[in-house]
Amino acid sequence: MKHLKVLNKYFWKYRVRFIVGIIFVVTSNYFAVLAPQVTGYVVNQVQQRLPGAKPFAERSWHDPLVQWFINIMEPMKGNFSKLVTICCIVILLLAVLRGVLMFFMRQTMIVMSRHIEYDQKNEVYKHYQLLDTNFYKTHSTGDMMNRIAEDVSRVRMYTGPAIMYLINLVALIGFCVVNMVRKDPMLTLYVLAPLPVLAITIYTVNTIIHKKSEKIQSLLSDLTTNAQESYSGIRVIKSFVQEKAMFGFFEKNSEEYKKNAIGLAKVESIYFPSMALMIGLSTLATILIGGIQALNDPLKVGVVVEFVIYINMLQFPVSAIGWVASMIQRASASQKRLNEFLHTEPVIADNIKEPAIVKGDISFNNVNFIYPHTGIHALKNFSLHVKEGEKILILGKTGSGKSTIAQLLLHFYEATSGNITIAGKDVSAYPLKSLREQISYVPQDVFLFSDTVANNISFGLGRSYNEEKVSEAARQASVESEIKHFAQGYETMIGERGVTLSGGQKQRLSIARALIKEPKLVIFDDCLSAVDTATENRIITNLQQFLKDKTAIIITHRIFTIFNFDKIIVVENGSIIEQGNHQSLLNKDGYYAELYRQQSMTTEQPLTAYK
Repeated sequence: MKHLKVLNKYFWKYRVRFIVGIIFVVTSNYFAVLAPQVTGYVVNQVQQRLPGAKPFAERSWHDPLVQWFINIMEPMKGNFSKLVTICCIVILLLAVLRGVLMFFMRQTMIVMSRHIEYDQKNEVYKHYQLLDTNFYKTHSTGDMMNRIAEDVSRVRMYTGPAIMYLINLVALIGFCVVNMVRKDPMLTLYVLAPLPVLAITIYTVNTIIHKKSEKIQSLLSDLTTNAQESYSGIRVIKSFVQEKAMFGFFEKNSEEYKKNAIGLAKVESIYFPSMALMIGLSTLATILIGGIQALNDPLKVGVVVEFVIYINMLQFPVSAIGWVASMIQRASASQKRLNEFLHTEPVIADNIKEPAIVKGDISFNNVNFIYPHTGIHALKNFSLHVKEGEKILILGKTGSGKSTIAQLLLHFYEATSGNITIAGKDVSAYPLKSLREQISYVPQDVFLFSDTVANNISFGLGRSYNEEKVSEAARQASVESEIKHFAQGYETMIGERGVTLSGGQKQRLSIARALIKEPKLVIFDDCLSAVDTATENRIITNLQQFLKDKTAIIITHRIFTIFNFDKIIVVENGSIIEQGNHQSLLNKDGYYAELYRQQSMTTEQPLTAYK
């Protein structure tokens, strides 16, 4: 239950609905317990009119509303049929009134839980957006989806039905027990005698349910992750003909989940037979002991009838104790999982609110960086100075640390040692929003949303764009002509992760998305690997004009010969092994010169010299 305390802020937020809902719950149960008393009164009146019945003094009624009704009915005792008819109508009206109140009870309590569910999903999603890159490298998408969907839904069962039925059963049991004690304390004691056994049963089973619920939610996350990866990688699965193997893996996880879910269901199944047994024992005690008392006291007949009705009324709320307890335990287990994420603070925190201009020279000063989740030493004493407006080419083999340079500059990670500055100011001193808004970054792993072409290109603008800007960005990325041949042009839906596009088209849309922002700093991370040489040359030619007054860092594993870079950096094992311009690096006859010769031999057309 301690994990559910964080939900109190929502109950306070919707306190009006909550309080009104409680009033409806209590009031509906108050009217519910009036009906047995009216029934007991009618039974007493019938008994007095039986042949050979001995007259007995009418007992007093503790409930003021019932006493008021009895006083009204007093003059009608001479007309027995009219008295019974009116009593039946009153019982019917009480049932209707209770039904109306129960309707409003659900309209307040259940609707409140839907509002809480909405707020909580937004809270979880918003927190996901605040968490840093390292978090997403150590947590699976399926697990995060399961927490925001399944876990939040289980918590809603606590904030809505569980709370409502808990208040309902407390109110109904309270009214019934109070009325029973007023009528006959000793008989009430016999009727409630089985309840301690019931309490012990509930406590024991709840402990087991909580442990099993945590295990089941964890298994469900694994199952969701497995399914999500299978759906995302379906083309790989089909191309390697691994459908059967993947199904077997999923079936194994599903079987484990099924076993635990069935085990939980077996534990929960103890509740309802236990409730039925206790209710049966209470009914038996009422009839047996109350019947014996009625032989000596005719007034007890009406009391016994009332007690039997009370016990039948208690059957659902008492049996619901197990169901409510189960929902609370499941919600507690789910909220614990949610709290694990909600209490996770981002390593890269954006505590600076005032915007800042990201402009000036860029410096890496003896930067070392070790990836926290793998321990890989990506950069080693890395130092680099980029003047404002310079065009830098960073070359290197796969795994040499090229992408790490871009990710540190965007402040996705904190440098292990050393520092990175822009205009002499550490990147950590810039607000993340300002820093990333003013830098256009095209990653090597292109991601497109299941949306229109236009919305994907204008994504960085918050979709406040005009068609001319979108078209211009597409033209500069050399993808405009292909977009025009799509069925609906810029309004064409491109499918999940751009599944309907080729690799080159996806890369060029990603470049267009970066160019439309018109930033001061541009970072391209190996974003032309999927395009042919002719298209690459067109894009580079377009970029020369676009990047004229901008700082540009282009990361790649091959040489662009038609672009006049101010500086070329060759990186290996996280360190700079060569740097200079094109001609000076050729004269050194090192890694760059060797790569240039290899690329010249494999290129269909001779590489043009720098202009």
